[in-house]
Amino acid sequence: MKKNTVVKMITILVLMVAIIGSFVPSPAEAAPSNYKFDFGSGKVEKGFIGVSATDQYDEKKRYGFNTPDNMINVPASGTGAASDAVQFLEFGTKSSNTFDVDLPNGLYEIKVTLGNTFRSSVAAEGVFQVINMTGNNATDTFQIPITDGQLNLLITEGRVGANFTLSALEINKLSRHPETSRTIYIGGDSTVANYYPLDSSIQAGWGQLFSKFVDEEIFQVRNMASGGQIARGFKDDGQLEAILKYIKPGDYFILQLGINDTNPKNTTTEEQFKEYMRDMIQQVKASGATVILSTPQGRGSDFNSEGLHNSENRWYRHSTVALAQEENVPLVDLNVLSSAYFTSIGAEATLNLYLQGDTLHPNRAGATELARMVAEELQRQGLDGFTGVQKDNNKNK
Repeated sequence: MKKNTVVKMITILVLMVAIIGSFVPSPAEAAPSNYKFDFGSGKVEKGFIGVSATDQYDEKKRYGFNTPDNMINVPASGTGAASDAVQFLEFGTKSSNTFDVDLPNGLYEIKVTLGNTFRSSVAAEGVFQVINMTGNNATDTFQIPITDGQLNLLITEGRVGANFTLSALEINKLSRHPETSRTIYIGGDSTVANYYPLDSSIQAGWGQLFSKFVDEEIFQVRNMASGGQIARGFKDDGQLEAILKYIKPGDYFILQLGINDTNPKNTTTEEQFKEYMRDMIQQVKASGATVILSTPQGRGSDFNSEGLHNSENRWYRHSTVALAQEENVPLVDLNVLSSAYFTSIGAEATLNLYLQGDTLHPNRAGATELARMVAEELQRQGLDGFTGVQKDNNKNK
């Protein structure tokens, strides 16, 4: 075959491929994996996408409110993206009044900044994600796996009567695999819970400071504790549900309750407390994760005339110790560990680890010491992921 003929045939084939290709629809543009939203009716912060309460979800935009009739724009006292907000007029973890964002399936880090509110929680995918963010413009982050192509998020009840507001939302894809990193979930009450701002609050729970003593190359910490919580409430009111949705083999669940259960107003007998706790232990164990029980520390004033701190008969401690043996789960007897430490430093120094005029709730220094004791005890027992030393570069320092 002559050379010129070959060249002509190749040219014809190239033209045919180009013509045929022009009739083949191009693939749809991939949905973005990263967003920064500024909510409200005010000026939009540079680098953010402005979203008003009236913006309904749109398939082309790939984001918006599912039911904008249940949203309003409100002012906020912060600066930049936190200078205005939207308020959720309907709420609840199962509410359809959500802000929806189309996302490729994978693992995401979500950063939430609230507007003006006393106490609000964050829900997504039908369960709690962050419990009881307190104060105006509170900020927190969490990991969430997306498996259905869309994030559905709302701000919901932390305390009845609060305004549930959202100022800003940042979404960053961490992995194409929709599974959380190994996680330490924590359940508890006000002595364990987070307080805001996370990095500077005067009051703190030991769960808030716990990541200081955790190897972040191995674990993330998700603190689901809340003030006033009892075993029945943690089991039935959504916090355990959120943990069970995501917990998996290799994760830990540390559970410390009992302080509020002993309050007569909560009508929880010690026998009932023990069975509520047992039920939670068994449900989490069924997931393949490791359950760890902890006893609460005592009051700062639990010193006797000889200068010894002892609170072993407080907070249904004996049932927690017995339950750990019966269910064959690790126990951190923080009650005894903290008493030994308090005795070693004396009564005056012990009271300095609590809020002024309050012998039950630790301040930031006290919460740090309690977190250290828990981590050191788990490291001593051979559980992996604990450093035993405080990190200074942690976000909750």
